Amino acid sequence: MVEDEVIFYGHPNVLSLHPRALEITKNTELTLRGNCIIGVGANKACKDLDPALQRLLKNDNSVVRLSIIAGNRSCILNGFGSSRLLLLNSQDIVIRKTNFACSRTLCLNTDKASLDIPREIVRLLQNPKTRAVLNINIE
Repeated sequence: MVEDEVIFYGHPNVLSLHPRALEITKNTELTLRGNCIIGVGANKACKDLDPALQRLLKNDNSVVRLSIIAGNRSCILNGFGSSRLLLLNSQDIVIRKTNFACSRTLCLNTDKASLDIPREIVRLLQNPKTRAVLNINIE
């Protein structure tokens, strides 16, 4: 198994309402227009992920398991790698329910987007003192 971890923080403007995408950003500011963003101040973006994980993410046969952990709550997402992934963005990580790939995309065809995150977790992520973790695993 290859894994990596991204640490990020909550923000009062986290809405988590986008039906097709979920984003974590290194940026520390968030407007209400960023309704797919669930966390700010991340310590990593796509470009910063472990090179072994990046190689597996770029494989069409990879199954990606993601865990979002905030406080004592967690949410599991499942998605897929793709040879179309670039993983070059130095600011953001975007997880997509669709098949759209760009430099910010971590994985495709996930079973959840930001709208699907349990509201208990969203409430925690609306607090800037909340430290959260995105675990990324590929077996």
